[in-house]
Amino acid sequence: MISRLCIVTGLGAGLAANLAGLRRDMTGLKPCTFDTVTLPTYVGEVAGVDDTVLSPDLAEYDCRNNRLAQLALQQDGFAESVAAAREKYGDDRIGVFLGTSTSGILQSELAYRRRTSPDPLPADFVYAGTHNSFSAADFTRRYFRLTGPATALSAACASSAKVFATAARMIAAGLCDAAIVGGVDSLCLTTLYGFHSLDLLSPLPCRPFDVDRAGISIGEAAGFALLEKPDRYEGGDATLLLGVGESSDAYHMSSPHPEGLGARLAMTRALAAANLSPDKIDYVNLHGTATAAGDASEDRAITNLFGLDTPCSSTKGWTGHTLGAAGIVEAIIAALSIEHNVMPGGIPSTNIDPALKSRYVVGARDAAIDYAMTNSFGFGGANCSLILGRAR
Repeated sequence: MISRLCIVTGLGAGLAANLAGLRRDMTGLKPCTFDTVTLPTYVGEVAGVDDTVLSPDLAEYDCRNNRLAQLALQQDGFAESVAAAREKYGDDRIGVFLGTSTSGILQSELAYRRRTSPDPLPADFVYAGTHNSFSAADFTRRYFRLTGPATALSAACASSAKVFATAARMIAAGLCDAAIVGGVDSLCLTTLYGFHSLDLLSPLPCRPFDVDRAGISIGEAAGFALLEKPDRYEGGDATLLLGVGESSDAYHMSSPHPEGLGARLAMTRALAAANLSPDKIDYVNLHGTATAAGDASEDRAITNLFGLDTPCSSTKGWTGHTLGAAGIVEAIIAALSIEHNVMPGGIPSTNIDPALKSRYVVGARDAAIDYAMTNSFGFGGANCSLILGRAR
């Protein structure tokens, strides 16, 4: 049971701001002016991150990534729900499982700028609390004064989808009664120039499945979900986590299997875990990064499994590709779709590639959605599909 959600993306802070963007086909992408970057591309930069202040007792975690995480944790009553869960279960019975790709690497970039060779890095640079992949999970645990199990998962763009599986297993094993899951990835020069070196950055807002697509748009985001056992949840309406499917292509370091075999396997396993047939899925939130290879691979996987009629779209034209945070961001979008009966459109795509056969939804529309699937496929062939459903 997903009892509480919170989110910040380039669309804005909070569930309401992001839902409004979905309904109105708005984009959170803008020309890149981040830090010293001079690349001709668009990014999904979150407003207010630099104005977010960590408490003095968490000073060792101060970096853009953890400020972004805290900005999300302050939204949507999430902190209050965690406090109530802590009273209910105990601080040692709530786990923290977060995904990230680049973590606080920007803090290392800033430290190296201040380094004077051959001097060491500045004395105030704290790698463990900032750049380290575990930093965000440890920060979140300390932010809420929790002592239960905590871990970070870094599986590229599937990171914050896979944490749902980790949390579900930990709860099923009796190691915790509830879990905070989610992910955070912030903008940094390594990411932007790295994807530029691969010729993957679009000079315009990314257009998944569009015949004129020209690459991806990088975004930053943070999102969190509070998971509880359905039989222990005492609140009102909530969204159900019905199934998780994972696979590994092991096909290529940065390209998906051309036939989408790993993607299809992840989706098939999610359906089996949820005990649902493909025809029961009302909407699929695609990984849809707007690269020719990625779009074609996922399209083949979708049509081979679902046929040609299941509505689907990519929402990366709204938020950008938020890398390690993409899984949680798009799971939250799927939850909003179910709760508010809205099917997201895949903006700004308008001229859908005729070589792609899946039923791509261009503009947002009202639609009753009982079951939604969301896909996250990362470099190295790390694949994860989630199925969310309406609590009845």
